[in-house]
Amino acid sequence: MPSALPVADPAPTDGMLPSSVVDGVEQRDFGVYLHVPFCRVRGGYCDFNTYTADEIRGVKQSDFADHAIAELELAARVLDESGVPTRAASTVFFGGGTPTLLPANDLARMLDAVRSLWGLAPGAEITTEANPDSIDEAGLLRLAAAGFTRVSFGMQSAVPHVLRVLERTHDPANVPRRVAEARAAGLGVSLDLIYGTPGESLDDWRQSLTAALAEHPDHVSAYALIVEEGTKLARQIARGEVPPIDDDAHADAYELADELLAAAGYDWYEVSNWSRSPEHRSRHNRAYWTGHDWWGVGPGAHSHVGGVRWWNVKHPAAYADRLAHNLSPAAGRETLDAETRRVERVLLQSRLAEGISVDALTPPGRREVAGLIADELVEPGPALRGTVVLTLRGRLLADAVVRRLLAE
Repeated sequence: MPSALPVADPAPTDGMLPSSVVDGVEQRDFGVYLHVPFCRVRGGYCDFNTYTADEIRGVKQSDFADHAIAELELAARVLDESGVPTRAASTVFFGGGTPTLLPANDLARMLDAVRSLWGLAPGAEITTEANPDSIDEAGLLRLAAAGFTRVSFGMQSAVPHVLRVLERTHDPANVPRRVAEARAAGLGVSLDLIYGTPGESLDDWRQSLTAALAEHPDHVSAYALIVEEGTKLARQIARGEVPPIDDDAHADAYELADELLAAAGYDWYEVSNWSRSPEHRSRHNRAYWTGHDWWGVGPGAHSHVGGVRWWNVKHPAAYADRLAHNLSPAAGRETLDAETRRVERVLLQSRLAEGISVDALTPPGRREVAGLIADELVEPGPALRGTVVLTLRGRLLADAVVRRLLAE
């Protein structure tokens, strides 16, 4: 969740949604995202809306669960009064920040609020992100007892010097310990990795992949490090303190990840995500990519219901103050027109293994498909059957492919 909020229309103080959000609601799942904006230490690369203990003013971390529950109650009221029928939550995702800096009982209370307000769909996916040093065996057992089904550990790297550049504080030895404890608690496990850190060699990256695969996670995410303007890492690169990002090294790292993950039995289902089997894919993230509904709770959290998107005020104190005065914490919102929704569909669904229908493209975009096949960016067989699916080379150049598919 980037720290900079978009510029758009003001959001109504009561949070009410236009009647249009009901159109087609029966065809969309409903999920809940809870943004816990607290970190023990913020990594120098991080551009998310997060706060360390010494940065929080005017609000206590220990009060966050109560504030989040107040927004959940507001959400249920707004959806009901806006005419949106009650749907059980198909997915609930706790992200951050580091959600597990809060006591496990606080996370359980927030999940209980979702359960009491909407119910949980049968087989609902309930995930929390965690750092390997931010939770222990007792906490994992408490989460499992509360109904959590998955934990996504921010492993990032197994190499100490890479973790130091990223300013990650955990001991790599904690990863196998936490994974074993999560499995013993009955939780599914995902590991998040980052490649392309300045100073990381291909052998370093291989070591991290090998260490991750040794834990036999259900799911692996591997993200290229992006240097965001205004971050500490961006300033370090500008001053020459660390080397700049190398796009060729990124490509080599991605190809190695795909090779090793495939050899270990993992299939890619989105450009940066692999799973052991279809049932281990992140259903919550898929809801984002395919245009379903979700309510985002917490400072800076984004929501989407029926083509209306909005986002909350960023600072935890401002967020708490809005809720204390029975006001929506939303800072701004926009209603997506048909063309914007089509563009976003192409942008997101073209990154999925099942691809995007050629019918979703404009005539100029369809004319680009033959050239994309010739350039070995799109699989020829699926394209001839009406679906654009990226090749490995296409995944490496996904942004360029999307620009061509959106040709006017």
